[in-house]
Amino acid sequence: MSKANSCKMPDILKTTDGNERRVGVEIELSGLGYEQLVSIVADLLGGTPTLESRYVSKLQTPLGDFVIELDSEQVKEFDLTDDRVPEVLRELGGQAMEVIDAAAERIVPLEIVSPPLPFSEMQQMEVLVKELREAGALGSREAIYFAFGLQLNPELPDLKPATLVRYFQAFAVLYDWLKAHHQLDISRKFTPYIEPWSSRYTDLLMTEDYAPDQHQMMVDYLKSNPTRNRALDLLPLFAHLDKPLLDQYVKDPRIKSRPTLHYRLPDCDIDNPEWNFSNVWNDWVVVEQIANNADDLAELRALFRESRKISLHNLTNSWQETSAKWLQSKGYV
Repeated sequence: MSKANSCKMPDILKTTDGNERRVGVEIELSGLGYEQLVSIVADLLGGTPTLESRYVSKLQTPLGDFVIELDSEQVKEFDLTDDRVPEVLRELGGQAMEVIDAAAERIVPLEIVSPPLPFSEMQQMEVLVKELREAGALGSREAIYFAFGLQLNPELPDLKPATLVRYFQAFAVLYDWLKAHHQLDISRKFTPYIEPWSSRYTDLLMTEDYAPDQHQMMVDYLKSNPTRNRALDLLPLFAHLDKPLLDQYVKDPRIKSRPTLHYRLPDCDIDNPEWNFSNVWNDWVVVEQIANNADDLAELRALFRESRKISLHNLTNSWQETSAKWLQSKGYV
């Protein structure tokens, strides 16, 4: 595989406990039948699939247990014996289910959910995406009405407030650059990019002396962002850190407690030969590198603060352009 398609590694590969950091990956796609997708992933990863329920398969592999499912609770739980189902469908029985399944596989995304994978195994995801594309997988370009996504759940080196804040700051300052890299022009016309953090919160993060304890860190975020609809969703992390405090601001059964960040991209451009999993991963590695370089993070935050002021430069240059030039000048990209 060419160097351009390789997954880079950040400087910090282990947690403070000495274990290799891990990341969960979720990929949405269409274009393949459910059983076909299970078979391809099983062959590639050397796994044994087990059907756990309708449209949900667990795949035991040397890397851990993957889950492959249809990303719709309504379809997965559809039951022709339910009295709420129209009688004409109940009478058709298996024929009705075949029609429903065929329709579902065309308009509802199929999803691959990985176990927590060591960072060093990210190249496996690059190979998987390539194989799926060659098998006919389709992404957001072919399903504008759904805008299939990709999600990363990276484990952090530790959960100290100072470490978390550095990652939050690095992501916030690079958000516009990430957005320019990873949202399809075509899908922008139909679906909004997953929302950024509120500008009030971002400005607070960028202040020179921002150094909250855990409680204040959570309150500052939740006051302005009490929702899952954020590109970097911190609610799973906060559920792990302090569920009672989170519940004071957000109560949502969909929030799953995780000691990780939850990076949600709205587009999975899997059928585009110019797009690779490594494109997404390597941009995340830039966030990692900035978060763990104190001098560069401070410099970029200072530039961000300047970009919020009224000036001729700021009127003629966007923050996305300024941050992109800075990253190039520093050799990050």
